[in-house]
Amino acid sequence: MKILILGGAGYIGSHVAREFLDNGAEVTVFDNLSSGLRENLFPEASFIHGSILDYNALRLAMAGGFDALVHLAAFKAAGESMSAPEKYSVNNISGTINILNAAVETGIRRFIFSSSAAVYGEPEYLPIDEKHPLNPENYYGFTKLEIERMLTWYERLRGIKFASLRYFNAAGYDAFGRIPGLEQNPANLLPVIMEVAAGVRSSLSIFGNDYDTADGTGIRDYVHVSDLARAHYLACDYLEAENSSITVNLGSESGLSVMDILEAARRITGKVIPAEICPRRPGDPAKLVASSRLARERLGWEARHSDAENLVTTSWRVYAPEPV
Repeated sequence: MKILILGGAGYIGSHVAREFLDNGAEVTVFDNLSSGLRENLFPEASFIHGSILDYNALRLAMAGGFDALVHLAAFKAAGESMSAPEKYSVNNISGTINILNAAVETGIRRFIFSSSAAVYGEPEYLPIDEKHPLNPENYYGFTKLEIERMLTWYERLRGIKFASLRYFNAAGYDAFGRIPGLEQNPANLLPVIMEVAAGVRSSLSIFGNDYDTADGTGIRDYVHVSDLARAHYLACDYLEAENSSITVNLGSESGLSVMDILEAARRITGKVIPAEICPRRPGDPAKLVASSRLARERLGWEARHSDAENLVTTSWRVYAPEPV
């Protein structure tokens, strides 16, 4: 199996590349290294330095003949997308149009897309399944939803079969320490906690402790990045076997609160990890939890490594100032 991974030097992309390599695939990574890191590249995978905004570079890369491609090359900061929509329009939407057109031109007909739970917006019910209304509340989520819609049209008009994987909160690191590169300027909870524990930041901001939850802090569905990576491999198998497109949620189906993660981190790292209670952020729901039933039934996927202990332990091995 020959796989092209766009954005394969990034946090999630490098774990996806590792999963395909572990399963005997021939992997090529295409990345402009704007957020991806060279230390996340593997010697047994080929590497092409290029941008998805460069159509000719994409076309030449895809001309190598691939059974499928994985698209993880979108910008992903929800807050930034609201202040810089132009940046997200150009990279996420225009870049994906380039990818789709190059795939058509070079005969790649299987497309695995890194989507997001951000396509749902404010939850109308829990757990969130794939039939939940689609009403993104930030421009990042809008771009992911528009890409899903484009994929549906390219399936109808050009025969591309796709798997759209709607991630919930990705966290953790490779259990064997094979991916050392840290996320650049992280905004998500666990890497921020790790930076406080490692002395990079002075404290953690907890946005609200008066939600209607057991400890008052928001609850989210955290899924280990290695579980996410496994889903991409299974999705590729599904497309080959079924020749049918699919859209699925990827979550642990069990929510963890901010305090759950923080207390686990304090215990595992042995660090104090100062935290400050701040006002709620507008639009933050009290609880977000996925239903991943469809991924279980169609892909045979489940979140095996997504408990708080494993999420924190695998992260701390990478962030710790001294080896642990």
